This record gives sequence, C-alpha cells and structure tokens, in this order.
Amino acid sequence: MKFKFALGALLASTVAAATLTTAVSADDALDSIHFLIPGGAGGGWDGTARGTGEALTKAGLVGNASYENMSGGGGGKAIGYLIENADSNHGTLMVNSTPIVIRSLTGVFPHNFRDLTLVAGTIGDYAAIVVGKDSPVNSMEDLLAAYDADPSATAIGGGSVPGGMDHLVAAMVMEAAGKDALGVKYIPYDAGGKAMAALLSGEIAALSTGFSEAVDLAKAGEVKIIGVTSDDRVDAAADAKTMKEQGIDTSFVNWRGFFAAPDLPADKLAAYQAALGKMYETPEWEEVRARNGWVNIHNSGDDFKAFLEGQETVIGDLMKKLGFL
Repeated sequence: MKFKFALGALLASTVAAATLTTAVSADDALDSIHFLIPGGAGGGWDGTARGTGEALTKAGLVGNASYENMSGGGGGKAIGYLIENADSNHGTLMVNSTPIVIRSLTGVFPHNFRDLTLVAGTIGDYAAIVVGKDSPVNSMEDLLAAYDADPSATAIGGGSVPGGMDHLVAAMVMEAAGKDALGVKYIPYDAGGKAMAALLSGEIAALSTGFSEAVDLAKAGEVKIIGVTSDDRVDAAADAKTMKEQGIDTSFVNWRGFFAAPDLPADKLAAYQAALGKMYETPEWEEVRARNGWVNIHNSGDDFKAFLEGQETVIGDLMKKLGFL
C-alpha cells in the first residue's frame, strides 16, 4: 500500500532562502516575543520555537525572545491557556504543528486552529525512525524482522499521544511495509525529549520522531537513524536512508508554525507576520534551518488558513483509512 502524506499541493508557497543580504533597521524590530511551547524540553516544538527565536534575535528582527514550556493534554493545556488569557497574551506566539489538526479531529482537546489567531506556517520537518547506538537493528529491514519475530517486544515510542502524529507516522510506515498498522505496540511519552530518553535507556526498541530531533544525537553517535520519510536524503544527516530506498513507499513532512491568542490586534498580527517573513532572508535563519534539516515553508494569514483546512481533509482521510477515526 502506498502512502504519500507530504505537503505537496497543499503548500501555499515554499520559501527558498537564497538571498541572505537583507538589512534590518532598528525601526523594523519588535521589542520582544514570548514563545509558548505546548510540550517539554527537547521536542520538535521546543526546537522550533527556540531556533526561530535565535534567528529573530540574532538578525535584529526582535529585541528579546523568552520561552515557556507548558506540557499537558497533548498540547491542549497551552491552547486552552492562550484562549482563556487572551487579553494578557498579545505578546505571545505559540508554536504548533500537525498535531493541532490530529488532536482536534480525535477529540483529545475541544479546540482547533480556528479558535486562535493564525500567524504563519514556517517550516517542515521530516519524520524518522531511530534506534539506540547499541541496538542490533541497523535498518528498517532489521526492525521489520524483529517485529515479525516478536511484535510485543518491538515497541515503538513517540512524543505524542496514541493516535497522535508520532503514532500515525509509525503506523503509516508499518502499513506501507505490509504490516498491520494497528498491531504496532506504541508507547507515548510527553514530548520528544522524554521519548528519546526512553530509547536511550532501552525502554523501547525504536522511536518515531522528528528528523531534526534526531540529527544531533545521530552525529554524536548516540542513536542510529534507520529511516527518513523524505523523498531524497537530507543533507543534515546524509548517511540516513529514506524509507523509499528501503522499499517502503511512504513519505511525510510535518509542518510547524505559529499561532496567537484570539482577537489579536491587527497591527500586532501584521508585525509578527512581517518579522517572520523577513527572517527567511537572513543568514541567521539559514544557519538554524540547515542545522536542523528543516524545509522552508512560509504561508501566512489566509494562505495559512487554507493550508490548515486542506490538512484537515488529508489527515482525516488517512486516519480513517488506518482506523484511528
């Protein structure tokens, strides 16, 4: 069975950061941004918020960036907080990604993206299946063989709730490899950092995670990336094979972007969107992007809304096919 869950035609626009010479005047800079991160340290949301803040401040587009991790409810706690305290959160941007669509579809939390101010989609991050450095598993073929031999001993962990994105990616990969997606033993952890710690301690046989979350540990020799959901190999970890290279016909890229409190004043929204738009033209952003192996995806305002509505349809159809809805 073939699964193609990539952004494809849903992309409103793709930004190639080729011109890195834009100067930023002091008058253009925002004083500060507070980033609200719906999961724990070490996950994809955490890395995206901190990487974006790093680029914005180093490029002079924002004077000061602060960060707050607020785990709970599969991301629902942070969304609820932003909505319930809207008047006092006009200086806050919340990072989110594909799970805001998945978890509203499955009813994990009562809100969806329409309850927030849509600021902009900013990047894409491929998914990866990862094992520990001492694991006898060195490829997807090895993992599938281990699964066939003893499914219950071949648990795959992730930093999202059952039926969430990491689970969905693991199920997609196994289904595309000819296995029973719903038979996969999936163990959820609160954010990618805890999931990675579980892998390193041997609690799980493999980890479904964002590619960018695995790159540094792979370079340090702590983990092995045994499959990436990109169409082609990614420069940030060029030794890691794609799923397609290994005969598993599936691809996936997880968008990430930023949301603000409902009823955000129009001038504030415009300022956030302008800062993020200018960010792509800076060498500071290109350094962050390349380091993490992200794909530049920029869709702002109404384009972001149209993209998210398309995601709802694509993801909903896929989850029904896999039995999650």
